[in-house]
Amino acid sequence: MIDVCLLGTGGTMPLPQRALTALCVRCCGKSLLVDCGEGTQVQLRRAGLSMHDIDAILITHLHADHISGLPGLLLSMAKSERKERVMMIVPPGGTFVVRSLCVISANLPFEVAVTELRSAHEEFTLAGLRVTAQLADHSVTCYAYSFALPRPGRFNPQKASLLGVDVKDWKTLQRGESITAGGKKITPDMVIGAPRKGLKLAYCTDTRPTAELVALAKNADLLVCEGMYAEEDKLPMAKKKKHMLFSEAARLAAKAGARELWLTHFSPSLDNPAQYESCVRVLFEHTIIPEDLQKTELNFEK
Repeated sequence: MIDVCLLGTGGTMPLPQRALTALCVRCCGKSLLVDCGEGTQVQLRRAGLSMHDIDAILITHLHADHISGLPGLLLSMAKSERKERVMMIVPPGGTFVVRSLCVISANLPFEVAVTELRSAHEEFTLAGLRVTAQLADHSVTCYAYSFALPRPGRFNPQKASLLGVDVKDWKTLQRGESITAGGKKITPDMVIGAPRKGLKLAYCTDTRPTAELVALAKNADLLVCEGMYAEEDKLPMAKKKKHMLFSEAARLAAKAGARELWLTHFSPSLDNPAQYESCVRVLFEHTIIPEDLQKTELNFEK
């Protein structure tokens, strides 16, 4: 299971009714935060989510509306009596920015460990999730992320019994480790079927659509994607500023075979994004124009 909360849906600047984009992802009892715009700690409180338990913060890029909330968040985490280190994944140059922001959140009772992304495509594991960082197409170096939770094959008790495997050794095999039973080596593939469909969340913001982002979001259960502009006549502006139209995000979701699309990072000039939902659904039926604090729970297929 993956819990998702879109803390804010705004781009460029916060509005009274729209906070800046940040995403909280919870899995296996751990929390990840993607981007940290101004006021993110307030949105976490409004959502009823703990700041104390954030294990890592992933930053898409170094524009202020995606990272300026960091000092306030770190200070709030310190007030929650956190002592464990906080990991940060940032684009190139991000270490200097994080350290500079930490000047005004000094004497933290925990370490802020910063890792810079270096390649166009990187994979690593956080909070039990397989994370992929993919270089996007923005005016500065920017990354999109996907989060995958694999699901192993079904354990076959009958096969295990026939092979003489004791019940106490079942969990060892389910963890992917081999055992010895009756003088014979028993490997996991002897009692566990093929891997089943897992879960996948993709997050793309501040970018033009690219083939690499389609690949990143392939078969995602949920794609959270920027839609800076709703009107088609804003295409020249979108290309100039390296952002997406609603329609472009919808086509990206369709090409990727995503199950659901949430649009986000709305321009401050866009008063009522929801009025365009029916138009976007013509291009991708399962589109949602979310409000701040939109939540969902991704679950394995039965």
